[in-house]
Amino acid sequence: MSVLVYAEHDGSAVLDATLPALAAARQIDPDVHVLVCGEGCRSAAEAAAAVEGVMRVLLAEGPAYAHGLAEPVADLLVDLAGPYDAILAAHTTGGKNVLPRAAALLDVAPISDIIGVESSDTFVRPIYAGNAIATVRTSDAKKVVTVRSTAFEAASESGGSAPIEEVGAGAAGPSPLSSFVGQELTRSERPELTSAGIVISGGRGMQSGDNFHLLETVADRLGAAVGASRAAVDAGFVPNDYQVGQTGKVVAPDLYIAVGISGAIQHLAGMKDSKVIVAINKDEEAPIFQVADYGVVADLFKALPELDEELGKALD
Repeated sequence: MSVLVYAEHDGSAVLDATLPALAAARQIDPDVHVLVCGEGCRSAAEAAAAVEGVMRVLLAEGPAYAHGLAEPVADLLVDLAGPYDAILAAHTTGGKNVLPRAAALLDVAPISDIIGVESSDTFVRPIYAGNAIATVRTSDAKKVVTVRSTAFEAASESGGSAPIEEVGAGAAGPSPLSSFVGQELTRSERPELTSAGIVISGGRGMQSGDNFHLLETVADRLGAAVGASRAAVDAGFVPNDYQVGQTGKVVAPDLYIAVGISGAIQHLAGMKDSKVIVAINKDEEAPIFQVADYGVVADLFKALPELDEELGKALD
């Protein structure tokens, strides 16, 4: 049995979320191959080849894959699927966009968001927003699986020396089903939300996007990433890529600070595996306090400046 992992990258390096997916793939079978596709992404393929445990890197370069559109990438995965018993990707926006399409084309049932591998055909995954854990076994000849990155230790980025093989040369043009129009990216010097050791998130209690500077000040003191609840995102306070929760990003930092977040199940599903949870909310009955290790019942507009001041004294 061999496993193919679809790697997300920035053109020069494999994204952090892919490294735990590679670790999960090795638990299925040690013969792990990696697909890197895009335009001008040989550096990313070389980075993938250096990851410990990777046996081969498949590099698909061309305009069809320039922006990671799901349709051409899914078609490529299907074309390459023949010798592989399992196809994996991180349970990110990109992975969730590509792998279900590939599964449909292969006529198999995808298994999403796994948190454990029991055998080559048996996986563990959360259901009901993480309130129950299911062990599922598939009889499909090919397994199509997305991996929760916070549930597996990341594969080492060094120690490998896999050969790189060029594939997918036939897809020279754009997909007839979709086309790239544009993108708006949030640029930040702060850590990536899904890999940060400390995350501070704001909810509807922040009242407006202008007030998120209170979180950002504390985040800069702590070297933390900034997140948000779905309610804050839906209200337009911050962009979608800030969202933590079942329909956003799943995080498991060493420290999670929830500010003005009531604690809806949807949000808890994305952060309750954090090692230490601190909640700041003026409503002492807020559900977030049921999962918090430390709770502060206070007006966040007073508590955050005080926290910033105390951090300044302690860190200066």
